[in-house]
Amino acid sequence: MYKDFYKPENYVNRELSWIDFNGRVLGEATDVSNPLLERANFLGITQSNVDEFFMVRVASLHKLAAANVTTTDASGLTPEEQLNAVNRKEHRMVQERYEIYNQQIIPQLAKEQINILHIKDLDQKQYEFIRRYFNDELMPVLTPMADDSSRPFPFISNSSLNIAISLRRDPTARQPGKRETLEGDQEVNKKQNEPHDDRQEAEIKFATVRVPEIYKRLVRLPGENNFILIDELVKEFLSMLFPGYQILATATYRVMRDMDLDVAEEDTSDLLRAVKHQLREREHGQVMRLEVEDTIDEWLEDQLIDNLHVSERSIYRVDGPVDLTFLKKLSGMVDGHADLRFKPFKPYLNPQLDMEHNIFKAIRQKDYLVQHPYDNFDAVVNFIHQAATDPAVLAIKMTLYRVSGNSPIIKYLGMAAQQGKQVTVLVEVKARFDEQNNVRWAQRLEQMGCHVIYGLVGLKTHCKVALVIRRDEDGLRRYMHLGTGNYNDVTAHFYTDMGLFTCAHELGVDMTNLFNMLSGFARPPYFYQLRVSPDGIRNFINQKIDDQIAVAKSGNPALIRMKMNSLSDKQIIAHLYDAAANGVKVQLLVRGITCLRNDLPELHNNIEVHSIVGRFLEHSRIYYFESNGHEEIYLASADMMTRNLNRRVEELYPVTQADTKARAIQIFDIMWRDNVKTRVLEGDHYERLDRDGAAPFNSQEYFVQEAVRLNKQDNKQQKARRHFPNVFETLSKHVPSLHLKEKDDANGKDD
Repeated sequence: MYKDFYKPENYVNRELSWIDFNGRVLGEATDVSNPLLERANFLGITQSNVDEFFMVRVASLHKLAAANVTTTDASGLTPEEQLNAVNRKEHRMVQERYEIYNQQIIPQLAKEQINILHIKDLDQKQYEFIRRYFNDELMPVLTPMADDSSRPFPFISNSSLNIAISLRRDPTARQPGKRETLEGDQEVNKKQNEPHDDRQEAEIKFATVRVPEIYKRLVRLPGENNFILIDELVKEFLSMLFPGYQILATATYRVMRDMDLDVAEEDTSDLLRAVKHQLREREHGQVMRLEVEDTIDEWLEDQLIDNLHVSERSIYRVDGPVDLTFLKKLSGMVDGHADLRFKPFKPYLNPQLDMEHNIFKAIRQKDYLVQHPYDNFDAVVNFIHQAATDPAVLAIKMTLYRVSGNSPIIKYLGMAAQQGKQVTVLVEVKARFDEQNNVRWAQRLEQMGCHVIYGLVGLKTHCKVALVIRRDEDGLRRYMHLGTGNYNDVTAHFYTDMGLFTCAHELGVDMTNLFNMLSGFARPPYFYQLRVSPDGIRNFINQKIDDQIAVAKSGNPALIRMKMNSLSDKQIIAHLYDAAANGVKVQLLVRGITCLRNDLPELHNNIEVHSIVGRFLEHSRIYYFESNGHEEIYLASADMMTRNLNRRVEELYPVTQADTKARAIQIFDIMWRDNVKTRVLEGDHYERLDRDGAAPFNSQEYFVQEAVRLNKQDNKQQKARRHFPNVFETLSKHVPSLHLKEKDDANGKDD
């Protein structure tokens, strides 16, 4: 029984595994096969990743430890023990990040004539430029904030960049307001010669200046691709903000606070108002981490520690600029140097899913499987756009978890409502760090006439589904899009996700029941093809694992293949252990957290785990089972995490049409072949895959080139239609296998 595997030594701590994942991202910053500006971007990504980690995960551990919770996680650690382990490991990661910054990224950028300069490096022209920039742009905006008996230590907002300053009165300085006259000078000299209290004059004061976020962190200097950090520029001219004082020391610092949203939905009748209130409250959360320059003056550091109430383990002294997220913006600011970036490509858009074709007619004939970003997200946008403008469409129902700041989908949903269609949108206002954006969109959709709902009490609605009800010539029909990722046209450019367009009848009935459950009091007794969390997906996956175990016990080969972002659910892991122990081959593609370890002797080396970290963020979820010549493949919005299986509304759906099923299986096969961006789990840690002489194969690059080939193929066909329309149409009618062969070639069957 798989419960025999419920031992702490069989599990890796979730938080430590996440830090290891961020280390794999950091590895891309050192990979010389990546273009240099992309390597800098990966380094910036590791910083933003860890910022969110401290704001949410570390914050949660802090609250548990403060409440004296001593229960342990699957790996046997208490919250306090996890906090200590996390901070120890992250301190080592910080050191590694800054070594890469100082010893690799900055020197190699300089070789390419891309310079992030310091004050001492500036020539006269550049120095004059920053002096004018400070006077004209920054000084009017900056606000010096003192800390003394009448002005308490100011509030330091989350993630803001600040400069701590120690200073004291300058007894030689003229007092403000004195006239520049001989009498004024004599008065100053007279006062200076009077007896005074040395202790008062020598008293050190503390002040802080917040660097305004409305300005870019990197300031462009005269000369091609020369930059300086804005905080370094501000520090150079701080004396202008404190006339009459001597500046003794300065240091840049930043805090990360507890930013987790905690809404007790059962206690409020208005979720939207509760979320708005929590958004205001969380800005004042406890400090989880204090970052300071490692050259900080000891007195200044003591002031920050005392006033921000941080422990020694939460202080991060960095050998370089505080907050490396500015590196994510560097590529966009550098002129030229296309060779230092990933080569751009045009995602493929199946002509049947463009705005010149009737998408509903196309979906009625067959299902379409898309994989972003290699397939253009415009297919999804076009689906909603046509639904909004098609007079035969009666209603649109959709879930939105994260959307972009200027979402075209929001626009078309509003357009549909204004044209009299019934539009129901579930907006998840508790989507972490998108709460404010989603509250704004929810209100906007309501203003445009949409019916907006906020999901079920106590659950986040994480499923990604759209349902269009259309009156066809033969009656009402449901058209659907089901996805593994968000309806976000921006992240769709760099998140790998999959989606299915279909009008399958049973799936349509399931979708109707799902939306009735989300908007009303419906409790569907069962679903035909859709599996819905909470509970539904867990039960389904458990049943499929049991089926494979039964096949293996009968002496036949059985295979489980799963792709997900994170694998942390204790029960699912134990069940996979049990499957492996009984002879089932288990192949897992896990991008991030991996609490499973595959070196237990009982597993007989039957569990193999790969992690692909590359140009695109692997976000799709695939669940695939093969035995006795029978293959089943499912896509889902859910990872194998307890929160996804128990506390969220998620969807899992089958891919059954012959060509789409074959394509979904092929996608997994191609990713499993990757030997360039793949790391392999060795016990409790990942190592780069040893190619052992095999030719390099980058799965993400393969899909990019496939999109390029398909675009070229379509361009040739379009040219043929323009030049020889009658001949081409005749060939298409009489030689249907021509298109199929081209499709097979594009799908890599020539390999």
